[in-house]
Amino acid sequence: MTTAPNQRERQLTQAFVTLADSLVAEFDVVDMLDRLARYCVDLLETSAAGLLLADQRGNLRMVAASNEGTRMLELFQLQNEEGPCADCFRDGRPVIVDDVRKANDRWPRFSPLAEASGFLSVHALPMRLRSEVIGTLNVFREHTGLLTENDVVVGQALADVATISILQSRSIAHGEMLAEQLQTALQSRILIEQAKGILAQRNMSSVTAAFERLRGFSRSNNRRLADVAADVVDGHVDPALLN
Repeated sequence: MTTAPNQRERQLTQAFVTLADSLVAEFDVVDMLDRLARYCVDLLETSAAGLLLADQRGNLRMVAASNEGTRMLELFQLQNEEGPCADCFRDGRPVIVDDVRKANDRWPRFSPLAEASGFLSVHALPMRLRSEVIGTLNVFREHTGLLTENDVVVGQALADVATISILQSRSIAHGEMLAEQLQTALQSRILIEQAKGILAQRNMSSVTAAFERLRGFSRSNNRRLADVAADVVDGHVDPALLN
């Protein structure tokens, strides 16, 4: 998405201020990562973004995506352990694919699916602090070519701030706590997906529109996204109230 320089500067400032807030206060990991995915689409020359985090066993799990198409492509990579995101997490280095059609030999299943999903280039950036890699930030584009050097720097900086937020020593003193927090984020995502399905079915809407209602209700009532989702799944909140 292309934005005017002044608007982009304001959005970039807001993005880092929002992410930095998580360094000094209790924060909702899932909501923070959903915001990060959207910031990537708003700030970079990219069409979609997704984030994967490792669970306590070191297996990648999807926790955020800017749209459903990206979500399905990320799930495919996880299920088949093939694609730039899997390689990025394993090696701890960025994986840049300027044209997925040229990567059939490397990823024979992923590349055709990415093209069929409308994405022709991918940038996978590690969520890493020193030697510890906890996940990947992945951006997808509908056309071939590389992100500008500046956009890559911005994308990696966003991933780094999110990583520091999750690994901050004030909240996570031991590795066990990190595993617990990541597992909580993954469990929260399951609840959110269930709530999205309930809302979409109840209102005969898309899951994207259902998520917007869920998140809007969460923010307007100053509640954690996962808590609102749990109430919807348990029947404690009438889905009609989220319209």
